[in-house]
Amino acid sequence: MAEALVFYIFAALCIFGSIIVVTHKNPVASAISMVLTFFFTAVLFILLRAQFIAVIQVLVYAGAIIVLFLFTVMFLNIKEDAMQFDGRNIAKKVTFLFVIIAVAGFFGSKLIVNSGQKAPEIENFGSVESVGRELFTEFLLPFELTSVLIIVAIIGVVTIAKRSKSS
Repeated sequence: MAEALVFYIFAALCIFGSIIVVTHKNPVASAISMVLTFFFTAVLFILLRAQFIAVIQVLVYAGAIIVLFLFTVMFLNIKEDAMQFDGRNIAKKVTFLFVIIAVAGFFGSKLIVNSGQKAPEIENFGSVESVGRELFTEFLLPFELTSVLIIVAIIGVVTIAKRSKSS
């Protein structure tokens, strides 16, 4: 029951953050919302007792991929007024967000511990060994295709940026 409550809270936050990513006009605000969505997704991985995957989620996606997105936005040569970030009341908004996350995490963890219910254990689920084995055996082709897709996207953005500068 308690795990379900924490799950529904963070799943709703993931959906809300994802909607902001695709609907916001400011690309910097969209990138910040995407970082928050990655953190919320990491909480869902922690609920699955896959701490390694949660840490990799934050390090790789919230770190490296967002830097790549922001670098791509710089290449697009967007107008100056569209790139400005509205920072009014940002301290209040961030504080409110962290209070909600802290309260949900605190009460959710207390409820999970007190409920005594355990998720079904899958041997080595979320461990470095199991992730590596699955990634480089069963999911090798999708893993490699993802890297090719990212490279093609970067080349496309650079081409579009150069074409728009020359015209």
